[in-house]
Amino acid sequence: MTLIRNLLYVDGFAGATAGALVVLASRWLSEWYGLPLNFVIFMGIVNLAYATYSLSLAQASVRPISLILLLVVANLTWMVFCFGFAGFFFETASPFGITHLAGEGVFVGFLAALEWQWRDQLRYSN
Repeated sequence: MTLIRNLLYVDGFAGATAGALVVLASRWLSEWYGLPLNFVIFMGIVNLAYATYSLSLAQASVRPISLILLLVVANLTWMVFCFGFAGFFFETASPFGITHLAGEGVFVGFLAALEWQWRDQLRYSN
């Protein structure tokens, strides 16, 4: 299945795209989201760091199950943090900021579920 074969690339490119856009537009997003500038930059950098790992894993022809599980745990951890941040900033952030945080949490949680479900198939790039 094409989606399974390219899931790690989808994951990595999504993180890289989101991270780059958030860092590049951090001042504007900070105002629009009602979130502190340093926090918005932090979010972008975390996405870029995550993308680096995910894309390096995607390029490997053989991927140890432990590295795939680390990716799943990273996604689940970030999901929890995103929901926590949404709760923490609920009173001060704009609806757009809360939607971004919650939406990112849902997205990375969905990726974690797919990567867990297909962990054995993801071991080899085919």
